[in-house]
Amino acid sequence: MRRPGSPAVRPSPARRAGSPVAATILTATLTGGLWTQEVVDTFAFGGQLDAFGIQPRDPDSLVHVLSAPFLHAGFAHLMANTVPLAVLTFMSAVRGVGRFLVATLLIVLVGGGLVWLFGRGNSTHLGASALVFGYLAYLLGVGWWERTPAALGMAAVAFILYGGALWGVLPGNPVVSWEAHLFGFLAGLLAAALLHRKRPPLPGRAPLR
Repeated sequence: MRRPGSPAVRPSPARRAGSPVAATILTATLTGGLWTQEVVDTFAFGGQLDAFGIQPRDPDSLVHVLSAPFLHAGFAHLMANTVPLAVLTFMSAVRGVGRFLVATLLIVLVGGGLVWLFGRGNSTHLGASALVFGYLAYLLGVGWWERTPAALGMAAVAFILYGGALWGVLPGNPVVSWEAHLFGFLAGLLAAALLHRKRPPLPGRAPLR
């Protein structure tokens, strides 16, 4: 029995799970938007929108970190990214739409910013593979930081499906932006750490069990 005047202790509410419906809508919106953009770019602009990719260390190109992940150098490039992007987008968003959107912003800004700083000069970097590698890293990082059955299960599935793509963070094909892969991946890990790492309890306040 609680003594009169003593504070009540209530368990914190369970973390709200993500919605599969919302994750599906986000996935369809993102992939549908990419295809719409590529159709418009190809048939209305003749591919000129690709100029809004990242040109490393070009001051006028810095703002292109916001557009580069949503542009593609033709339909073959877009098709190669569509399925892994859709799968990893859904898996990331279903765990929580709000944190997914924040993670996406971090991947775009941090990953793109690093490409702008350290990418090969005299080149244009664009494509959703930066998001693909970012979401893959995000899921792996969430598994590491949370270590719950759901998080570990998602991380395992993501690694089984796309772990082989991690070789893409190394220099190889000269027409492939391994820099976008690498820095997108690092940005995804950063997003997982910032959004899912457990914080220590405040001084003098013991954690509830």
